[in-house]
Amino acid sequence: MATVKNTDALDATLVLKVGYRGGGFSGYAEQDDRAIRTVQGELRRALETFLRREVAMACAGRTDAGVHAQAQYVSVPVTGEERERLSARRILSALQALTPDDIAIREVLAAPRGFSARFDARERLYRYRIVCGSAPALLWDVAWWHREPLDVDAMERAARSLVGEQDFKSFCKASSAVGAPTMRTVKGVSFAEGRELGEDVIAFFITASSFLHTMVRTIVGSLALVGEGRRDPAWLAEVIAARDRRAAGPTAPAKGLVLEGVGYGDGALAPWDERDGHPRELRLVP
Repeated sequence: MATVKNTDALDATLVLKVGYRGGGFSGYAEQDDRAIRTVQGELRRALETFLRREVAMACAGRTDAGVHAQAQYVSVPVTGEERERLSARRILSALQALTPDDIAIREVLAAPRGFSARFDARERLYRYRIVCGSAPALLWDVAWWHREPLDVDAMERAARSLVGEQDFKSFCKASSAVGAPTMRTVKGVSFAEGRELGEDVIAFFITASSFLHTMVRTIVGSLALVGEGRRDPAWLAEVIAARDRRAAGPTAPAKGLVLEGVGYGDGALAPWDERDGHPRELRLVP
């Protein structure tokens, strides 16, 4: 496999907007055992086959095993020659052919040299789906089946305590919190109720600058205790103050969680085929 020995040649960044169904992957990030199937591993094989060289990659958020994505962003430094020679249509066609059918290449974008899909991201949006009552049919793989009804109003009141810059250590996997900073800024939370594929769905949305390991799923599991009536809405603020994973509720199943969007600054990304003119702004939308 060829390498780019002169890093000065890497003068632009290819950014892929990627979706995937997480059920067949052991998370986004590659592991030491390359036989373990990951989203990054599949993307790396496809990109290196297409570009015929080794690549460096960064992503907006390293999702856990079983978690899905509608809009994951992956950045790859490219040479000036690759930037000029390769069209978006050619990149899209090649990568769609080289990746498995549980990965979708949704858009091909360009960014300046040095751009990182991870470090240049300003916020991430996640959605968590819950189906109450009878077992879902077509939503089984993308929603948490909660057999009992949930009081969404009570969950909404509890969720208000999440907003702001706080220490979210109580919602982080204990082993991941050791020696690591656990302060995060939650910018917004909301609930929506509706029907999807014939099922009544409760959707929880949360936007933050970044997230801790299993943070969203532990928040959802804790909110479910409130929705069941087993905890008062004020309890969630006590959980935050405890800074102890043992104070929070269970971790909700991975399959209900989707990375819905990532926010970048004005002009950070542009359509790949655009050479001149003003790049568009990408906005975070649920």
